[in-house]
Amino acid sequence: MASALSSRVESVRNSPSLRFSLNCIRALSSSSSSSSAAAAVSSGENPNKSKRRKKKNLFEVAQFLPNWGIGYHMAKTHWNEVSYEITKINLYKDGRHGKAWGVAFKNGLPLADAPKKISGVHKRCWRYLPNVVKALESSTDSGLKVETEAAS
Repeated sequence: MASALSSRVESVRNSPSLRFSLNCIRALSSSSSSSSAAAAVSSGENPNKSKRRKKKNLFEVAQFLPNWGIGYHMAKTHWNEVSYEITKINLYKDGRHGKAWGVAFKNGLPLADAPKKISGVHKRCWRYLPNVVKALESSTDSGLKVETEAAS
């Protein structure tokens, strides 16, 4: 019985129709996999595709400023005309985490006299504001100019 079964399996294996169908399946599977592999390689090598920049938390922005950003204005990217002037920073050992305090400003005017702890310093949405000029400084500077013109 076992010999009859083995001879039957051999006859099915050697049939030309089975070989043809297996060869067709192999050809189709190899062509589709090679085309998908080529598509994956070409999309990975596209130099014109822009890469998304990773946004930074407050400490990653401040590390490139003098004295870790103390005295500079920073704001979250979605804030309009609101910023903090950094007054104090406590860094943890890794340099990317910690606590920060600052004076809040709106439209160039301070909202409070005393600094307060800044919330959300670890969120990745902070930016440095290079062109912020405090209204108090500009009014003081103009007052000095008037005094010097009157004296001369």
